[in-house]
Amino acid sequence: MADSLLADKVVVITGAAQGIGAASAQRIADYGAKVVVADINQDGGNETVASITKSGGEAFFQRTDVTSATDVEAMVRATVDRFGRLDCAVNNAGIEEQGETLHESSEAAWDNMHTVNLKGVWLSMKYEIRHMLTQGSGTIVNTASVAGLVGLPLGIGSYSAAKGGVVALTRTAAIEYAKQRIRVNAVCPGVVRTAMLDNAINAGMFTESEAAALHPTGILLTPNDVAETIAWLLSDMSAGLTGQAIALDHGMLAG
Repeated sequence: MADSLLADKVVVITGAAQGIGAASAQRIADYGAKVVVADINQDGGNETVASITKSGGEAFFQRTDVTSATDVEAMVRATVDRFGRLDCAVNNAGIEEQGETLHESSEAAWDNMHTVNLKGVWLSMKYEIRHMLTQGSGTIVNTASVAGLVGLPLGIGSYSAAKGGVVALTRTAAIEYAKQRIRVNAVCPGVVRTAMLDNAINAGMFTESEAAALHPTGILLTPNDVAETIAWLLSDMSAGLTGQAIALDHGMLAG
């Protein structure tokens, strides 16, 4: 049954207060998993939990700054204390670029981008994998981007570099832990209708129609589109996949 795709799995999701993270938390709960909503945004995180609970799912909020080793370790510990195990993780927390070319961008902006978008994924994987090794299995999905697979002239150089790092880290971890039955994949969305996209449009990086035109279909992705792919990657339906960077992009990289 579709609604039992992730039955009885325990899944922690970072950046789950809004956008792709919130949609993934809801969909994964709908598929039968117990969900830990991890985010620095307490109000948004509690809203995600309330939505899951209202629809009959089980979830709790854990305030987590993914740039803090202490917070991330506490996130994993709280998950195990509450549910007894950690089967899956979605490392999704991230921030967006402000549309500056490389020579215009500041060192502080570069450092912040990589601290959140790359170090945050590394820290999350570090503590998630430590526990998964004690169980003898686990599944991880990291949220990267098509911008981490190809160059795009959109003023997102530091974002692209960080997401490219996520892809490389995903592939390396998949090889390192394959024999321990820990699968690690990345989902690489194209342009998704989220608050981040709205911020980019409002900042004048591009118009909505220009953003949609990056996809050959002319259709923007929704957070639910990405959530469905993440849920499938976490499930036993994708048991043969590890070390993959899945481009979910309406054909953007096909040309």
